[in-house]
Amino acid sequence: MQYNRILLKLSGESLMGGQKYGIDTTCLESYARQIHEIAKMGVQVGIVIGGGNIFRGLSGTNKGFDRVKGDSMGMLATVINSLALSSALDNEGCKNKVLTAIRMEPIGEFYSKAKAMEYLKEGYVTIMSAGTGNPYFTTDTASSLRAIEIEADAMFKGTRVDGIYTADPEKDPTATKFDKITYDEIYNRGLKVMDLTATTMCKENHLPIIVFNMDQPGNLKKVISGENIGTIVY
Repeated sequence: MQYNRILLKLSGESLMGGQKYGIDTTCLESYARQIHEIAKMGVQVGIVIGGGNIFRGLSGTNKGFDRVKGDSMGMLATVINSLALSSALDNEGCKNKVLTAIRMEPIGEFYSKAKAMEYLKEGYVTIMSAGTGNPYFTTDTASSLRAIEIEADAMFKGTRVDGIYTADPEKDPTATKFDKITYDEIYNRGLKVMDLTATTMCKENHLPIIVFNMDQPGNLKKVISGENIGTIVY
């Protein structure tokens, strides 16, 4: 096995499946099965989920919402998604905990590195919600921060495409895929992998990112086992 402890970043949009809004339970169940599969292999799994399927703070600002309040709404959306994933993991028989960056007991426990590490070592899938707890930071940045805090071996970014391409493969049929790419090359090419704050944090802390297609059942286990099915950022 390649990895002992990982941070899995899931986008809120990926939870929509074929819907235009909300949570697709079929998609959620598939994710829970894949996560349980690697947890049973002994991998310690931390998770950060976005909230874009429910509310995105930045787009709310464009509609007249105060940025700070909009970002707070976005953080709450990530908690809803985290609870949904927790419930799906419960149904799979996979023990898990939800931690929140903003105090909201009894919905989840207040996040601290010590608590997250304790749960991970005890074999709990540990879902870290509510972003960083601060406005102006995306869940990409939250996932970078949490990955570094829990001393993860790598961040796994589960998306709808099978890696990083020279352009958006859904729009440009000539786009070609990278097997490996450096952080600097992402900057220089202006590729939209994660926001710059998140990418910089990963670069400065030497945290590799593996981008792969999570919508293909079984891919999470493959990429954890070292199969070359995504793109590694280093």
